[in-house]
Order: sequence, then C-alpha cells, then structure tokens
Amino acid sequence: MPCHSQAMKTPHAIYCSGQLPADAQGNLVEGTMGEKTAACLKALSAVLIEADSSLDKIVKVQIFLTDMKDFGEMNAEYEKWIKHKPARSCVAVRQLPKGVDLEIECIAIP
Repeated sequence: MPCHSQAMKTPHAIYCSGQLPADAQGNLVEGTMGEKTAACLKALSAVLIEADSSLDKIVKVQIFLTDMKDFGEMNAEYEKWIKHKPARSCVAVRQLPKGVDLEIECIAIP
C-alpha cells in the first residue's frame, strides 16, 4: 500500500507526487528514455485530470535522472508534452525507487 497520495489539491495549487515510468497497471516501462519520459508524463496527466487540472496548467516541474547523459532524450520527449515552459529543475541523483532512472513531479494550478 502506498505511503503517499498521488496529489494534494489546495484552493490554489495541486502538488503531484513523483511519477515513475510505469503503465496504468503499475508495470515499469522498459525502453528508451523517451518512452520512459512519455510514461511519466502520461501518469502525471492522469493525476492532474483527476484533480480537475491538466499538463498545460503546470507551473513547476522537477525531474530526477540517475544519469545526465539521458538529459537530451528526456528533454526531447518532454518538449512534445509540455509546450508552455513552466519553471523547471532537473537534477541527477544517485538512485531512485524500484531501480528506475527517471522520476517526474510537478505543481499545477486548478
């Protein structure tokens, strides 16, 4: 059982937990960094829709990679999904849950 919420909604913001590259059934996505990025953003989109928001209402994104060599491929896919250029951070970390190499979280407005 998860020890966190997918998102917390306040009157002025929606705080989304980090999404791993997984499909709707929770199976980790194997493949290219582009495919993993798409899986994370598809999951974030579903969380935001459930909270009466959408990807185009994101105001801040935080991206975690285990290797910055993946930045270019991740960024190319990210730009297909997020076109309005919200504030963003991308950091390299030593390790992520379940051995994945990418996690994306965001803050959006309702």
